[in-house]
Amino acid sequence: METTEKIVEAYVRYVKGWATIPNIRCPGQKEIDLLALDPRDGSRYHIESGVSVSQKFSSLTAKPFDKDLLRVRVQKPSQRRTLGYFLAEKFTHPDVQNALARYNFAPGNYTKVIVTWGADDEARVQARAAGVDVWDFRRIVREISESVHGKRTYFTDDTLRTIHLFSRALGDRDGRADDDVDSAGAPVP
Repeated sequence: METTEKIVEAYVRYVKGWATIPNIRCPGQKEIDLLALDPRDGSRYHIESGVSVSQKFSSLTAKPFDKDLLRVRVQKPSQRRTLGYFLAEKFTHPDVQNALARYNFAPGNYTKVIVTWGADDEARVQARAAGVDVWDFRRIVREISESVHGKRTYFTDDTLRTIHLFSRALGDRDGRADDDVDSAGAPVP
C-alpha cells in the first residue's frame, strides 16, 4: 500500500469513523485502493488515490484518455492523471466490477471517490456528471492534523502517529528557542 493510500485510509477511519478494506486485488493486475463503509448510515465508498506532487502531473485533468498511450512510457504519467483513466481502469473495468460485487458493491449503491492533489475545473465538472466525488489530498492531511492536534493519545496506526507527531512539532514552537545550540555551537534539533 502506498503512503498516500495509507493516509487516505487513516482519514476515513479516524476522522470520518468509517470501516475500511484496503488493497483488494483483482484479476488482470487491477487493484481497488480502498473500500469504506459508514456504519452510521450504511453508505459505501470506493476510493481510488492518484496523488502526485510533480508540478506537471499533480492535478486531475479532463484531457482525453487513450488506453493505448498507457503503454507508451513518456505518456503513461499524463494518462494516469485523467478522469477517463479513473473511470475506465479504476471504476468501471470488468475485473474491478466483479471484485466489487463480491463485497456487495453494485452500481448505484456506493459513491466513487478520487483522491488527488488538485483537479482542474473541467475535471471536477465531468467527475460530478459521472457521479464521482473528487477529494483534495491536501485538505485530507489538514483535516487529520486538525483532528489529532493537541490530543495526548498514543496512536498505534503508524501513519496517524506520524501525522500526529508532525502536527505537534509544528504547533509546539515554544518547545525550544530558535537559537538553542549544543556545546560545540551546533543547532540543537
